[in-house]
Amino acid sequence: MPIPLVHSVASWFLKKRIHQMELFIKYPHEVQFELLKKLLQKAKNTEVGRKYDFAGIDSYDTFASRVPLQQYEDFEPDIERSRRGENNIFWPTPIKWFAKSSGTTNAKSKFIPVSEESLEKCHYAAGKDMLCMYLNNNPGSQLFNGKSLRLGGSKELYKRNGTQFGDLSAILIDNMPFWAEYSSTPSNEVSLMSNWEEKMPAIVNETIRENVTSLAGVPSWMLVLLNNALEASGKENLFEIWPNLEAYFHGGVNFMPYAEQYEKILPCNDFRYFEIYNASEGFFAIQDSNHSKELLLMLDYGVFYEFIPMNSYGTKEEKVIPLAEVEKDINYAVLITTNAGLWRYKIGDTVRFTCLHPYRIKITGRTKHHINVFGEELIIENAEEALKKASQETGCAIVDYTAAPIFMYDREKGAHEWIIEFKTPPRNMDHFVYCFDQHLQCVNSDYEAKRFNNMTLNLPKVHQARERLFYDWLKKKNKLGGQHKIPRLSNQRQYVEELLEMNV
Repeated sequence: MPIPLVHSVASWFLKKRIHQMELFIKYPHEVQFELLKKLLQKAKNTEVGRKYDFAGIDSYDTFASRVPLQQYEDFEPDIERSRRGENNIFWPTPIKWFAKSSGTTNAKSKFIPVSEESLEKCHYAAGKDMLCMYLNNNPGSQLFNGKSLRLGGSKELYKRNGTQFGDLSAILIDNMPFWAEYSSTPSNEVSLMSNWEEKMPAIVNETIRENVTSLAGVPSWMLVLLNNALEASGKENLFEIWPNLEAYFHGGVNFMPYAEQYEKILPCNDFRYFEIYNASEGFFAIQDSNHSKELLLMLDYGVFYEFIPMNSYGTKEEKVIPLAEVEKDINYAVLITTNAGLWRYKIGDTVRFTCLHPYRIKITGRTKHHINVFGEELIIENAEEALKKASQETGCAIVDYTAAPIFMYDREKGAHEWIIEFKTPPRNMDHFVYCFDQHLQCVNSDYEAKRFNNMTLNLPKVHQARERLFYDWLKKKNKLGGQHKIPRLSNQRQYVEELLEMNV
């Protein structure tokens, strides 16, 4: 089929989905409750379904009172049984795939179940919706006249007892529908290479002569790949390699710290950045406008949502609410019930609603990735906003960072200790620290209160990381590439101590 015809057919097919989206936008609570009923009905004869009498649940309140919240550790024994080939434990259809995820850089791996339903009706449906929204917003797009350069994980699929596990991206690539494989580069063979440092040049060699019209991948690792492509080609910017490049679909980490570096290698005001919110557990939200960074919460992917206000998270007063009760500008932990057998599962992410009609969100961080040793409630969203403003004021550019508390000792007050790798260092580090501290106080009133007259917290302590410190740290842990992320904020000092030891 000629490529222009492929573009026309794909555009027509994908735009039809807009009408289905209008249904959950207009009737969000009804769509969510109907979805919950279908999930309960589907799984009523599983072990979990019989244990909690799914057949007798006829309201959200009954569901919430009968089915307990769970974290991965609670779920792990059932997952291990499922990985050994047992069926009908938490989901009625056989689970063939498990997405291996460490969440951050912890040594302990998680194996998240991926059912046929979640693969087709969540992950792949979201891929089509992402393109649908993009084409709807950009009717003159020539996206399908070329290929999407995808950057997935660096692990092959491993088989065990008739089931398979690997990075989610490896599972998606291995089961990719023909239309997606046809329009993607590099080849599956290269995409699934396990050695990250061999994979980079292989991707560059295979894609540099393709007509690449879009990019898809995690910003931190995609930036490494794109800089390698520029170095290999001897070009100044990416449009000299791929003149028809028009969009970058990104997710996994906050784009803000990398925005300035992307603008330098993609010097075009019309270039489009589209954010997505996906994880091993499911695909949850998509940017649905060219110019807004808010994400539309997708309500018909087989995922039922609940939320915990972070001011009660982990306390005796912890409160769980459905979508209908959320409010704007409150930080929530996300709970999901899915068509892969996750029931009231704490995914570990935090979000803030920016709009309730329709439901739009911004990702604010992780439940475990914050600093609250002194009551300062510092979250990733605060940190990255303050870092961005301090960088703009001092003319520096940041590659990566992490932070941890300096605990009080004797009469010494506490503080936050930061390790920051700069692409362009500040000319005056003391001035950068001052600006950073001031902006943290502006975006976080709890931090401001603790910093007042150095009452509880002293000025932040900032170390300049050597070049490639974070890369070398991830390499040492065998965590290069794919979805592996630097833990930005932690209440413990383990990561900071390891990095300081290597910062020589």
